[in-house]
Amino acid sequence: MAPMADSIKKSHGFQTIAVHAGRNVDPSTGAVAMPIYPSTTFERDTDGAFSRGYSYIRDANPNRKALEACLSALEVGEEAIAFSSGMGATFSVFQILSPGDHVVLHRDMYYGVRELINGIFTRYGIQHTVVDMRNLDETRAAVRPGTKLFWLETPTNPLIEVVAIEPIAAIAHEHGALFACENTFATPALQRPLELGADLVVHSLTKYLSGHSDAMGGAVILKRAGDLAHKIRDFQHNGGAVLSPFDCWLILRGIESLPARMRIHCENAQKIAEFLSAHAAVSKVRYPGLTNDPGHAIAKRQMRAFGGMLSFEIRGARAEAFLVSSRFQLIIRATSLGGTHTLVEHRASIEGAHTRAPESLLRMSVGLEDTADLIDDLDQALTALPGSLL
Repeated sequence: MAPMADSIKKSHGFQTIAVHAGRNVDPSTGAVAMPIYPSTTFERDTDGAFSRGYSYIRDANPNRKALEACLSALEVGEEAIAFSSGMGATFSVFQILSPGDHVVLHRDMYYGVRELINGIFTRYGIQHTVVDMRNLDETRAAVRPGTKLFWLETPTNPLIEVVAIEPIAAIAHEHGALFACENTFATPALQRPLELGADLVVHSLTKYLSGHSDAMGGAVILKRAGDLAHKIRDFQHNGGAVLSPFDCWLILRGIESLPARMRIHCENAQKIAEFLSAHAAVSKVRYPGLTNDPGHAIAKRQMRAFGGMLSFEIRGARAEAFLVSSRFQLIIRATSLGGTHTLVEHRASIEGAHTRAPESLLRMSVGLEDTADLIDDLDQALTALPGSLL
């Protein structure tokens, strides 16, 4: 397991771990903020050894080591492995499979994962089945003798479906398969899948953990160190999918404020979901914090709060959704999520022919602005719809 800071204990609270894990005061200068180490290469000892622990940037770097130590502490795992993107982290998990192996995936997933499994890994001979993991009978029926991996993200992107983690872990382990849970939307501030039975947790660090829309990265955190971790670490090193020191530094800095940011994201999202659910121009709101949401009870059990992501459907179709999004003055039309700014995106037009997102759906990453200002912006944009739709 990557070392935490000397002063950090497992008994410390989450906020304390977010600020301190992986970091120490610099012994040379007393600097509280960790320096950036941009060096690509490190001096060997006179006998050819690397007694100071570093040889080449692709193998290890002090900033990446610190970030990985912090991530393993946040998710309560034994090892964390950081990558240059969330998709790099995802690729590292699927590449442990062999031709003929089978994967079971939940039906709603980030479209990049769907493209990866339908494209590259299908060509590699990896088989897969997509099911609604909220239906345990359907999930069990998908298992084959060659099933090696279950893949779940919860809450999902973009339909914000919530799936109970513990039953899926039980099914996977009953059949000798690994269970990977993608935790980008919830973050370890709200949900820790390893404690609920997952073997691996995957993150796009670009989103909430970085938190400022200015750094890209991904990570896999493993419940146990060992052969599986070695295979993924080997892909990081030999595949070259490594984070730059500066991105590591930015993401680690962002994590320091993660607990506080998530509180505001969640509070804002709850109020906006309630506003939208009562608006005549909105036909459906997808947010687990609403008591009538299908995932509310499960989210209440396995999450500490309901998150900063929601989707809502406009009365109408594609044209009406674009009309509303074109009217925003404060809310920004942009991809990605988890930053300080509130972002809205029409997912169907991004994801293409195989999307599960309705044409009327807008996905919202609720930011840190004043809730009243966001609601005012939503209200004025929604009034742009023709009166016949209201």
